Amino acid sequence: MTPAAQTAAESAALVLEDGTTYRGRAYGATGTTFGEIVFSTGMTGYQETLTDPSYHRQIVVMTAPHIGNTGVNDEDPESGQIWVSGYVVRDPARRVSSWRAQHSLGEELAEQGIVGISDVDTRALTRRLREEGVMRAGIFSGADLVRDGYPRSVEELVAQVQASPQMAGADLAREVSTKEAYTVEPQGEWLENNPGKAPVATVVAVDLGIKTMTPVRLAERGVRVVVVPQASTVADIEGVFAALPDDAPRGVFFSNGPGDPAASSHEVELLRAVLDRRIPFFGICFGNQLLGRALGYGTYKLDYGHRGINQPVLDRTTAKVEVTAHNHGFAVDAPLDEQGSTAPHDGGRYGRVVVSHIGLNDQVVEGLTCLDLPAFSVQYHPEAAAGPHDAAYLFDRFVGLLTNPAAWPPALKSPQSAAQINTEENH
Repeated sequence: MTPAAQTAAESAALVLEDGTTYRGRAYGATGTTFGEIVFSTGMTGYQETLTDPSYHRQIVVMTAPHIGNTGVNDEDPESGQIWVSGYVVRDPARRVSSWRAQHSLGEELAEQGIVGISDVDTRALTRRLREEGVMRAGIFSGADLVRDGYPRSVEELVAQVQASPQMAGADLAREVSTKEAYTVEPQGEWLENNPGKAPVATVVAVDLGIKTMTPVRLAERGVRVVVVPQASTVADIEGVFAALPDDAPRGVFFSNGPGDPAASSHEVELLRAVLDRRIPFFGICFGNQLLGRALGYGTYKLDYGHRGINQPVLDRTTAKVEVTAHNHGFAVDAPLDEQGSTAPHDGGRYGRVVVSHIGLNDQVVEGLTCLDLPAFSVQYHPEAAAGPHDAAYLFDRFVGLLTNPAAWPPALKSPQSAAQINTEENH
């Protein structure tokens, strides 16, 4: 083995499509991987991040400098595998320091074939992505850094990155969705307190990259959740409801997921069929973008997206600010007017819509509420896996819509109302 090959055995390079290159050490599996490079600001919950299907085909940079000290376990994953295409950290833990850990993060990455890189100045890298926007990147390590015994040129590596697929236009939900339908029954305290009682409602959850805890949050509220594949039709959904009594509450849920909502024509048409039948609907993350497109609004790509568990959002129906968990690179283009707007699709047949939630960092649309249809959505992850529990009320709001549709829609409240609410709660 030549000296160059010996050095490359532990060396790694992160190469951005603009030619910027960061040298480090191999972490996890060695080899080559490509993806859109994004950064996550979460200081905890890296295992949930890694197993979130919304990160499919993305290289994730962790802004927290020390990663891996709690190891990995079999309880915290949000799906059956790691979905990130690559992983970038500054300082990986030398040893695991949690009683819950079953193996180290580095071992898990290697076992699942996830190519990573450590010893990278992630602060400088994050600043570059904030200034220039997210872009394609590649991680190269081990023998893939060498050709014929000599280090490969940066120009050659950049050319490979530039030949990799773009995220814009990518239709990816079908690649992460379940292949077979499955059911999550009511559970937890609700089941303990209501033994033998029928579910409060039945919800069909269309899996576009669903996280494990999402149907669980509904099941904890007495809802039976039937998770169906991305390719499901409205006939499939109605088939689930066919066995229910006519007056049994029912609804449809669209999950988070990866890819460009502009490329998801099947999901948009499915959602329009749901809206046309006035079936109560709730969507999160990707589901919010798809509701926007179904209503006739556009979507656009953010410069560097929102990814982390510390994003402040104003809920205009309560006038309260909540700290929320995000993972999205696209957003809905809808008017922020408090009076709302008429949904543009098909001459306004879906009626009036208001932007119910706004991101306070950049005024991005973070939620939609239909005033003339039983439908709403948010751009973030209320299941709190990982993240704060501020948005858990959204599952209660959905259950309320299912069981008491006459009370829909919620009215917007002014900031002055919020001050009054806080005063009353503190007394």
